[in-house]
Amino acid sequence: MAEQDPSAPALFDMSALTSTFMDLQDPEYAYMFGFLQADGHLSRGTGQKGKLTAEINVRDIAILHEFQRLTPYNSSITERTRSTNFSRKHHSATWSLCALEARTILNQLGLPYGKKSKRITPPRVTFSRHDYLRGVIDADGSVGYTGQGLPFVSLTTASTAIGAYLCHYAKKVTGAERMIKRNARDGIYNVLYTKEAAVLLAEHLYYPGCLALERKKSAAASLTSWVRPPGMKIRPPRKPWTAEEDRILLTAPTPAHAAAELGRSQKSCQVRRWRLTNGIGTSTTPRSL
Repeated sequence: MAEQDPSAPALFDMSALTSTFMDLQDPEYAYMFGFLQADGHLSRGTGQKGKLTAEINVRDIAILHEFQRLTPYNSSITERTRSTNFSRKHHSATWSLCALEARTILNQLGLPYGKKSKRITPPRVTFSRHDYLRGVIDADGSVGYTGQGLPFVSLTTASTAIGAYLCHYAKKVTGAERMIKRNARDGIYNVLYTKEAAVLLAEHLYYPGCLALERKKSAAASLTSWVRPPGMKIRPPRKPWTAEEDRILLTAPTPAHAAAELGRSQKSCQVRRWRLTNGIGTSTTPRSL
């Protein structure tokens, strides 16, 4: 079972409750849970009081109405306009759910109380994986075209477990390998897929009839029309360095000698040698296809 808040009251039988609410094998609940893990917030009140909230731009309010439809407990949707760092008049919509029973189910499935960005993990129960990841990406990711007209799917997350899970799952779908590394400025992971990998991933996650933000579903559908321009080369994935290759590289008199022995380019050997001697790390991020 996913992380459970140690102070949460153990009042309910999960096996009975999740048959009607938050059965993560149900595609809609799997999506909803992924979205709430990324963009929801569980807060405590006095005694057994508390609240689940999810605040998003009002343009996406339709998804909150879907959450309300899926939830067999009283909940509300409100709107407000306020000043933020990004806009003087940010118009948002907030879905609020207070029912203790519902909050306990969500908490036991892996939605922590309080600050959670680094603590969330994929569910440890059977769940619909592609629907769950679509929810996470709808909340904390992007789908569309870069400024250069290249299709992309990306996720920004503070959770090591979520970032690693997306990389693991996307490799099975697209064949593209990614290695996550926190951004030095803010400690956030930025996982990016472009070109054919992005098209394959978007098509897999945003299938016809799925529950999703309409604007991202439309963006995902638009990626399928992309065709690699003539003359755009396909770069092969990077060949991982082994411990033995590192040893040969560091003992060779020059990068040129190492390149000849290892069958790698001199530039590759120079970069790897610099990384090793400066303690930068022992892994590199694969190039996008």
